[in-house]
Amino acid sequence: MKTGIIVIILLVLLGFFGCSKYNGMVKSDETVKKAWGNVETQYQRRADLIDNLVSTVKGSANFEQETLTKVIEARSKASSVQVNANDLTPENIAKFQQAQSELGGALSRLLVTVEQYPQLRTTEQFQTLMAQLEGTENRIAVARNDFNTAVNDFNSSIRTFPNNLIAGIGGFKEKGYFKAAEGSDQAPKVKF
Repeated sequence: MKTGIIVIILLVLLGFFGCSKYNGMVKSDETVKKAWGNVETQYQRRADLIDNLVSTVKGSANFEQETLTKVIEARSKASSVQVNANDLTPENIAKFQQAQSELGGALSRLLVTVEQYPQLRTTEQFQTLMAQLEGTENRIAVARNDFNTAVNDFNSSIRTFPNNLIAGIGGFKEKGYFKAAEGSDQAPKVKF
């Protein structure tokens, strides 16, 4: 009789332990999803600012149409690549990141070209827009860093013992990280 009670108590304690670990993984998974939402919000902010930037540039300068077209096309492509927060695989993150990198490259070319138009740089509208765009790029970097931190915490949690047993039963899988874009270790060359 005593042995049966001890076994039941141990099973109940083990059940509470398992539930606690499972709930911790759910919270960690939700933190990753929230961080992903923040990343998407900052990229959307950038995409929204681009229309204003292009309109300002068009209105203020006799501008290179090819550069503007590339920015508009890159923005469209970046906006079309969506990743569901429930499917943050390394492959899906890489596709999203590639589209965003193309947009960033197009913006860089736009900004270099703008340097050739001093009257544009001095307009108040353009300066305000550039400050907003710079702030957005900083926010994107912070959001991506926060996302990677959340992914690190989640992945570490589900891979450690005994959490890995509970994660396997609960169907938790590793999430993908944001990685540096190819060639980002090289400083861009600006020529005038």
